[in-house]
Amino acid sequence: MSNWQDNLIVDLFGIELPIIQAPMAGATTPEMVIATSEAGGLGSLPAALLTIEQTKAALDQIRSASSKPINVNFFAHTNPAADSVAQMVWRTTLAPYYVELGLDPLAPVPAAGRAPFDDDYCALVENYRPEVVSFHFGLPEPDLLERVRRTGAKVIASATTVAEARWLAERRVDAVVAMGLEAGGHRGNFLDDDMMTQVGTMALVPQVVDAISLPVIAAGGISDRRGVRAAFALGASAVQVGTAYLFTPEAKITTFHREALKSARDHNTALTNIFTGRPARGIVNRIMREIGPLSKAAPAFPTAGGALAPLRALTEKEGRPDFSNMWAGQAAGLAREMSSAELTRYLVEADQQ
Repeated sequence: MSNWQDNLIVDLFGIELPIIQAPMAGATTPEMVIATSEAGGLGSLPAALLTIEQTKAALDQIRSASSKPINVNFFAHTNPAADSVAQMVWRTTLAPYYVELGLDPLAPVPAAGRAPFDDDYCALVENYRPEVVSFHFGLPEPDLLERVRRTGAKVIASATTVAEARWLAERRVDAVVAMGLEAGGHRGNFLDDDMMTQVGTMALVPQVVDAISLPVIAAGGISDRRGVRAAFALGASAVQVGTAYLFTPEAKITTFHREALKSARDHNTALTNIFTGRPARGIVNRIMREIGPLSKAAPAFPTAGGALAPLRALTEKEGRPDFSNMWAGQAAGLAREMSSAELTRYLVEADQQ
């Protein structure tokens, strides 16, 4: 007999366990997706940092190793118009670090971006037909969304407030990820940019459950079985777990990020916009302390990373995290080192007496 509240998500996605491995761009590997899905959960492939060809290669690898349901995740943002003044302000803010490291502050910097869901990605979904397609930062244009639905995929998206959950429900998603303020990585907010009014998981989940007649997936601050049980008690039908999967050998993260996670506690993460231009939670490092964590100088998402890239590349070669994002949620200190398959099963196992 299951020890969770209901089977709504399990039945909806055709999975065995109500555990969704969060799609963490840059850190999630095909191996993590395969292991999670094979263990009975829902493995999630993030596509925002992958080209079409890279996404195809990852999906080919996953499909060749597993026939279990998977989720493919996309960002639904709109790229900003070019703003040379904002970029100049940002370059000026970072110039002292360039000088310190012996870099030319006026040298061209690489473009930074995360690809939004578009016609090419939609065609990929139509070809590969993942069982679940998830979106961050709202939803894509209605015609693209309808094409996704016609593939048979279940559509889910993140909400950080009750208003966002209702907005998603009105647009007929199949389930809503209620993303609490504790979560690591990018906030999924799309109706309101005010971080002062964002809601914690314990307050958000039951209010979303009461507000919409759809299955709710709890996310944020869940790294062990206690968090999973609490989410079920609040009315969630499943949980989405991210940070705990960063402790697995399948995660692709730097050595310093992995070491920082091992010593992370409740007080040393913060929301910051300086790495991409959009608020995201990560472990506090030098650049966050000195010009952030939230800076008005950071240009619009996703362009802030361009000017940081040379600083990041140089210091990462030396094994230093000074200019590198280390995404993590507030419950990192509760996570354990184990494989993705072990973690997926552990999260819903009954405590041993």
